[in-house]
Amino acid sequence: MSSFLQSFLDPRKNWLAAQHMKSLSKRLRHYGLRYDDLYDPYYDVDVKEALNRLPREIVDARNQRLKRAMDLSMKHEYLPEDLQAMQTPFRSYLQDMLALVKREKAEREELGALPLYQRTIP
Repeated sequence: MSSFLQSFLDPRKNWLAAQHMKSLSKRLRHYGLRYDDLYDPYYDVDVKEALNRLPREIVDARNQRLKRAMDLSMKHEYLPEDLQAMQTPFRSYLQDMLALVKREKAEREELGALPLYQRTIP
């Protein structure tokens, strides 16, 4: 990516990016979600593989957050204010493992090896 584009997307350097991040953080806090919860394992097989490699308690916590968010959304409610204040929407738990999975996939492609998993449409 060019340095201009990186600086344009960086919330520390761009006011609009900071406002977008603030707005997104507020919306995620309403439902008690983290940004990494928005990745769909049915859409991207790399995300599915990364979730399979994570410890069970992290995946269970993710599933619980998603269920709570769906329940609140169906009831047209938000989390109570005191619980919203405790949420950490941009604390990542998936990015490191996802980067590792993508690096391994790229390395396999460079070596000409067969992929461990095939992309299929669900």
